[in-house]
Parts: sequence; C-alpha cells; structure tokens
Amino acid sequence: MQTKTEQTNQKHWNLSGLIVACLLLQGCATSMEAIDKRLANVVGDQAKRMGGGAGAPSRTTAVPSVERADRLRALNKTPNTTNPDAGSLQYQAADEMRDVAARLQSYSVAPTGDALKIDLPSAWRQGQITGREYLTAQEEYLLSAIRLLTERHRWSPRLFNDTFAGISGSGADGDFQHALSVINTMRLTQRLPFGGEVEARWITRATQQLREQASGRYRQSSELALSTSIPLLRGFGTVAREDIIQAERDLIYSAREFERFRRRYLVNLAQDYFNLIQQRSRILNQEKSLDSFRKIDEAEAARVEAGRRPPFQRSITQNQVLGAQSQLASLNESYRLALDRFKIRLGLKPQDSVVLGEIRFELPEPQIELEKAGELALDYRLDLQTQRDRLDDAQRGVSNAKDQLLPSLDFTASTSLPTDPDKRNGGLSLQPDDLDYSAGITLGLPLDREIERLGLKRSLISLEARKRDYAKARDDIVVAVWSALRRIDLARNQLSLAEQQVKINERRLEEQQLKADEVEPQRIVDSQNDLLRAQNDRDQARTDLRIAVLNYLLESDQLRVAPDGTFQPLPGMDSKPGSAPDQAPSN
Repeated sequence: MQTKTEQTNQKHWNLSGLIVACLLLQGCATSMEAIDKRLANVVGDQAKRMGGGAGAPSRTTAVPSVERADRLRALNKTPNTTNPDAGSLQYQAADEMRDVAARLQSYSVAPTGDALKIDLPSAWRQGQITGREYLTAQEEYLLSAIRLLTERHRWSPRLFNDTFAGISGSGADGDFQHALSVINTMRLTQRLPFGGEVEARWITRATQQLREQASGRYRQSSELALSTSIPLLRGFGTVAREDIIQAERDLIYSAREFERFRRRYLVNLAQDYFNLIQQRSRILNQEKSLDSFRKIDEAEAARVEAGRRPPFQRSITQNQVLGAQSQLASLNESYRLALDRFKIRLGLKPQDSVVLGEIRFELPEPQIELEKAGELALDYRLDLQTQRDRLDDAQRGVSNAKDQLLPSLDFTASTSLPTDPDKRNGGLSLQPDDLDYSAGITLGLPLDREIERLGLKRSLISLEARKRDYAKARDDIVVAVWSALRRIDLARNQLSLAEQQVKINERRLEEQQLKADEVEPQRIVDSQNDLLRAQNDRDQARTDLRIAVLNYLLESDQLRVAPDGTFQPLPGMDSKPGSAPDQAPSN
C-alpha cells in the first residue's frame, strides 16, 4: 500500500503531465491570426518609417484542410502522366472551302452586359488585388518580415519543456527489478546582447519501482539550475548580433524593393494599357483606310466601265483593298492576343469579357535640366540607397571576419539548487545548504585560423566588388534618367511632326480626290497609305510621350503610388488621371 504522501505526489505528477500535454496541444493548434497580426504590425511600422505613401501589404492565412484524395496524390511516388501515342490521337483536317473570314470575325465577340469595364485607374487597382506579379512581390516582402520575426524571437526569452518517460531494469541471479522514471525539464533561455547565453532550468525527477522495495516504491526530487556561457574575445560584441542586425536591415531593403516594384508595376500596366489603346487606334485607322480604298475602287470601277480608264488601272485599287483587309485581320488578332495577355497580367481569366476605356491621362511634361534630374535620382532612388547600405553590410562583414581571427576566451558558470537528497519525496522544498556551483574560463589559442583568414580575404574581395557595383549603379542611374528625360523631348518632337504629316497628307488626299479623273489611281493609293502611316505614327508618338513621362518619374523615383495602387499626382501636376469606359468591342 502507498502512503498518503506517495499518493499525493503521484496525483501531482499525473496532473503535471496532463498540463504539459494540454500546453503542447494548444501550441500545435495555435491560430495563424496572431502571426498575421504581428506581420501586419511589422510591415506597417516599416511603411511609416519609409514614408512617401509606401505600401504595407497585409495577408491573412489559414492552414488549409487537405482532402484525402489530394493527400494520397501528393504522396504518390509515381504520379500519372498523360502522353498518349500517335495511334491514340485523332486529328481532324479543316475544310479548305470554309469561310475563314467569317471564322476570324467570330473571334471578335461583342461585350456582354456584365462585361468588366476597365479604365487605367481601375486596371491599377485590379492589378494590386489579383495581379500575380504583385502578389508574388508582396509575398517576398512578407517572407522578409517573417525572417525578421523569427530572428527577433530567437533573441527574446524562450521557454521550453521536455518530459522524458522511460523504464529500466536490472537483474541478479534471475531476479529482476524494474523502475519507471519520469523527468520533466522546464528551460528558460535568453541570448545576451554582447554574446553568450544564460539558461535557467527546473528539473523534476520521479521514479516508481514496479516491485516492492525496502526503501519504498516511489521517489521524487527537484532541482533549480542556472548556467551561462559568455565569450570574452572571439564572438564578443556586435558580432554576436550579426543575424538580428542583418535581418532588420534586410526588411528595410525588402520594403524599398517592394515599393520600387509597385512603381514599376504601375508603369508596366500603364504601358500595356497605352499600347492596347494605340493598337485599337491602329485598327480604327485601318478600317477608315479600308473604307477609303473601297470607295476609290468603286470609283475606278465606274471609270473603267465608262471607258475612261484602262482595266489594269483598277487592279491597283483592288489589290489595295485586299491588302488592307489582310492587314486589318492581322491587327485584330494582335489586339485580341494583347488583350488576353493583359487580362492574365491583371489576374483575370482569358474568357472574361472586358471593355477598355478611353485614356484621359495626360501628364504635363517636366521642365528640368539634365544635371538636376540626375541629382534628384541619386537622392531618391530606393534601389541605390539599398546598394549603399549593402556596401555598409560588406564593410561590417570585414569587421566580423577579423573577429574570427581572435583567440577564444569563454567564461562559463553554473549553479544548481536541489531538494533534500535524503528525502524520498523532495517536493518543491529546495535546500540552500546543498547548493552546487562551478565557474571557469576556457582559452583557445588561434593556432589554426587558415579557414578564417581565407574568409577574411573573401570578405575583402566582396567589399571591393560592392564598391564597384555601387559606383556603377550611380552612373547607370544618371544615364538612365538622362535618357528618360531626352525621350520625352524626342516623343514630343515626333508627335508634333506626325501631327503635321497627318494634316499634309489629309490635304494632299483631299486635293487628289477632287481631281480623281486627272490623277492616276496609284498616286491616290500612295496618298492614302501615307495618311495611314502618318496617323499610326501620330498615335504611336502620343503613346510614347505618355510612357516617357511615366518612365522619367520612375527612373528618378519621383513616382508615387497611392495605397490602392493608382497614380498619385505630385504638386505641380495640374491634370489628374482618370478615364471613362466606352463601348468599343474589346474581347
């Protein structure tokens, strides 16, 4: 029979084991809400420090439930492959007499009543919600924040609890004694700011003899221990915090890169949108040109029938009509392909019906000298600031590598306070008179530091490479912003010239049409083609000018993106971007 004290201690251990099990289960079942909140706080604080309307992505996650079929498929060592042989395939040849023109026309489906109306601001907003590129960049930023949170947690007090349960036995002349032991160790660890670690442990041991013994079946004891290890030379100082320092700085780099991505993404979406509108303008120009060619051909047919033209003259206009039809079909297909790709870039489905709006986004051209623009870019470019800070990282790496050449001098100390070893049931009553302690210093002479010296050489070479990269990045940025500024003037000049060419060719064609009986068909056809080229050049120059202004803002890092992903005008920009959807077929 157990004594009352033994029964009480057994209940205490049963209850302790149950509490530990519950804590473990609770730790496994912790919701992701707390992690999401901490991530949001980290990136939110970083966005506030950056200023300038920097983006602060927020992503809520939940552990998904996996269906049994999906789980089994993921565990399958030999996933199925669908690759039938040629004899199992069937190819259906098309009828050579089919109406290909009608088939091409069928690809252009008129937008339905529930078609998604997209103008430029809504495209920016949609891209920030469903755009795959944006979501990927957002995840990269959040992963940097997760790495920082992980490192911060390593530098915070960490609590552990380990419970060991085992059975042991010993025999003498065939008589075996068996004992069941349970050891519970609760540890609290803390890294020290200048190197080393301190740890506190509470160890509880309990042993239950499985057969009666003269000394009793149950024994229990506890021990409170404290230990520390501190480097005094090698590994002492800021080098000990290298991981947390780099993680904090990496988050800043990621914040800058994410903000730079948001600006590039805005420009890229705008460029795609401008190009789509410009392609649509080319289609409209081609349709007008085709109508003109048809009218010219009809007039030539009447003149040939009246005997005022030889029949071969009409072949010129007939050929132009056929060529214009072919070109129109090609332009329509190019537009459909570009629109489908634009949908995919926004995260939409290719089969979604979309109506594009007309552009009402006209930014004033900047009035600034090349040298001043270069200075602004060197001040504002976020990626250049990261290059500069990575140079500091490389210099810090050299210092850390030098630290590894020092001798090791480590101080260690430990103390333990147990319960009374003479009692079978120590409980929680610690005995200060039985305190144990130890302390010592270990010196490690730097007899073999070859690997460390090679590491120092590697860090020195990396530092020199970083310096060259930083110098090159500065020069590249100046050249890029100068080029962007010159492209604005070039696009404006081309737009002015193209507008003049349109007017000239319109007057020329109008005069020729008034004297159609006296002008050869080839000259009229040439004038119509020249007008079409001038109109397309004008529309292309207008698109190039819009893109050039945005690219200048991007290259100088004066571009600002609102939290919803739209363009944020700067003081001095009189016009505000916006657009209204039209009803032109754009599926």
